[in-house]
Amino acid sequence: MTQALIARQLGVSRTAVHYWHKEWKARGNTALDKKKVGPKGGLTVAVRKKIIRILERGPEASGYATQLWTLARVGKVITREGHVTYGQTQVWRILRSLGWSCQKPARRAKERDEEAIARWMKVEWPSIQKRGAKTV
Repeated sequence: MTQALIARQLGVSRTAVHYWHKEWKARGNTALDKKKVGPKGGLTVAVRKKIIRILERGPEASGYATQLWTLARVGKVITREGHVTYGQTQVWRILRSLGWSCQKPARRAKERDEEAIARWMKVEWPSIQKRGAKTV
Protein backbone atom coordinates (compact mmCIF):
# COMPACT_ATOMS: atom_id res chain seq x y z
CA MET A 1 0.00 0.00 0.00
CA THR A 2 1.17 3.51 -0.65
CA GLN A 3 1.63 6.02 2.15
CA ALA A 4 -1.02 8.23 0.55
CA LEU A 5 -3.58 5.39 0.62
CA ILE A 6 -2.76 4.55 4.25
CA ALA A 7 -3.09 8.23 5.19
CA ARG A 8 -6.53 8.41 3.52
CA GLN A 9 -7.74 5.24 5.27
CA LEU A 10 -6.54 6.46 8.69
CA GLY A 11 -7.68 10.02 8.16
CA VAL A 12 -4.24 11.53 8.80
CA SER A 13 -1.73 13.43 6.69
CA ARG A 14 0.66 11.69 4.34
CA THR A 15 3.49 13.37 6.26
CA ALA A 16 2.41 11.62 9.47
CA VAL A 17 2.44 8.21 7.74
CA HIS A 18 5.86 8.99 6.26
CA TYR A 19 7.18 9.90 9.76
CA TRP A 20 5.75 6.73 11.32
CA HIS A 21 7.30 4.57 8.61
CA LYS A 22 10.67 6.28 9.01
CA GLU A 23 10.55 5.74 12.80
CA TRP A 24 9.53 2.10 12.36
CA LYS A 25 12.46 1.48 10.01
CA ALA A 26 14.90 3.09 12.45
CA ARG A 27 13.66 1.60 15.75
CA GLY A 28 11.38 -1.31 14.88
CA ASN A 29 8.09 -1.99 16.64
CA THR A 30 9.08 0.04 19.74
CA ALA A 31 8.80 3.15 17.58
CA LEU A 32 5.08 2.46 17.33
CA ASP A 33 4.56 2.49 21.11
CA LYS A 34 2.53 5.39 22.43
CA LYS A 35 4.66 8.26 23.60
CA LYS A 36 3.89 10.49 26.53
CA VAL A 37 2.71 13.82 25.19
CA GLY A 38 3.03 17.20 26.83
CA PRO A 39 5.89 18.90 28.60
CA LYS A 40 8.16 17.04 30.96
CA GLY A 41 7.81 17.84 34.66
CA GLY A 42 9.94 20.84 35.42
CA LEU A 43 10.32 20.57 39.19
CA THR A 44 12.32 17.82 40.81
CA VAL A 45 11.60 16.62 44.34
CA ALA A 46 14.66 18.49 45.61
CA VAL A 47 13.53 21.76 44.02
CA ARG A 48 10.01 21.30 45.44
CA LYS A 49 11.46 20.84 48.94
CA LYS A 50 13.58 23.96 48.51
CA ILE A 51 10.53 25.96 47.41
CA ILE A 52 8.60 24.76 50.47
CA ARG A 53 11.45 25.90 52.76
CA ILE A 54 11.47 29.34 51.09
CA LEU A 55 7.69 29.68 51.37
CA GLU A 56 7.76 28.69 55.04
CA ARG A 57 10.29 31.43 55.81
CA GLY A 58 7.82 33.99 54.47
CA PRO A 59 7.86 36.63 51.74
CA GLU A 60 9.87 39.15 53.77
CA ALA A 61 12.78 36.69 53.93
CA SER A 62 12.68 36.65 50.11
CA GLY A 63 12.90 40.43 49.92
CA TYR A 64 9.23 41.40 49.72
CA ALA A 65 7.84 44.30 51.75
CA THR A 66 4.73 42.51 53.06
CA GLN A 67 3.92 39.16 54.67
CA LEU A 68 1.72 38.06 51.78
CA TRP A 69 2.51 35.37 49.25
CA THR A 70 0.82 36.04 45.92
CA LEU A 71 0.80 33.72 42.91
CA ALA A 72 3.08 36.15 41.09
CA ARG A 73 5.59 36.11 43.96
CA VAL A 74 5.50 32.33 44.27
CA GLY A 75 5.93 32.09 40.49
CA LYS A 76 9.10 34.19 40.75
CA VAL A 77 10.44 31.89 43.47
CA ILE A 78 9.70 28.85 41.30
CA THR A 79 11.41 30.47 38.31
CA ARG A 80 14.45 31.43 40.40
CA GLU A 81 14.84 28.02 42.06
CA GLY A 82 13.50 25.66 39.38
CA HIS A 83 14.65 27.54 36.27
CA VAL A 84 11.21 27.04 34.74
CA THR A 85 8.41 29.58 34.27
CA TYR A 86 4.76 28.78 34.90
CA GLY A 87 1.55 30.76 34.54
CA GLN A 88 -0.50 31.59 37.62
CA THR A 89 -2.89 28.68 37.12
CA GLN A 90 -0.03 26.19 37.13
CA VAL A 91 1.60 27.94 40.10
CA TRP A 92 -1.69 27.46 41.98
CA ARG A 93 -1.72 23.75 41.04
CA ILE A 94 1.86 23.37 42.26
CA LEU A 95 1.00 25.08 45.55
CA ARG A 96 -1.96 22.74 46.04
CA SER A 97 0.22 19.70 45.27
CA LEU A 98 2.63 20.95 47.96
CA GLY A 99 -0.21 21.07 50.48
CA TRP A 100 -0.68 24.84 50.47
CA SER A 101 -4.10 26.49 50.27
CA CYS A 102 -5.50 29.94 49.66
CA GLN A 103 -5.48 31.99 52.85
CA LYS A 104 -6.89 35.49 53.03
CA PRO A 105 -5.11 37.50 55.73
CA ALA A 106 -7.27 38.81 58.55
CA ARG A 107 -7.64 42.57 58.31
CA ARG A 108 -7.16 43.53 61.92
CA ALA A 109 -5.29 46.35 63.51
CA LYS A 110 -2.13 45.44 65.39
CA GLU A 111 -3.31 47.68 68.22
CA ARG A 112 -6.53 45.66 68.62
CA ASP A 113 -7.50 45.21 72.29
CA GLU A 114 -9.29 41.87 72.62
CA GLU A 115 -10.27 42.49 76.28
CA ALA A 116 -11.89 45.84 75.44
CA ILE A 117 -13.80 44.23 72.57
CA ALA A 118 -15.06 41.42 74.82
CA ARG A 119 -16.11 43.95 77.47
CA TRP A 120 -17.93 46.08 74.86
CA MET A 121 -19.72 43.00 73.47
CA LYS A 122 -20.79 41.93 76.97
CA VAL A 123 -21.81 45.32 78.42
CA GLU A 124 -22.35 47.97 75.74
CA TRP A 125 -23.78 45.95 72.83
CA PRO A 126 -26.72 44.43 74.79
CA SER A 127 -27.80 47.91 75.97
CA ILE A 128 -27.59 49.22 72.39
CA GLN A 129 -29.73 46.32 71.22
CA LYS A 130 -32.32 47.01 73.94
CA ARG A 131 -32.53 50.68 72.97
CA GLY A 132 -32.93 49.73 69.29
CA ALA A 133 -35.74 47.31 70.08
CA LYS A 134 -37.68 50.04 71.95
CA THR A 135 -37.57 52.49 69.00
CA VAL A 136 -38.95 49.99 66.47
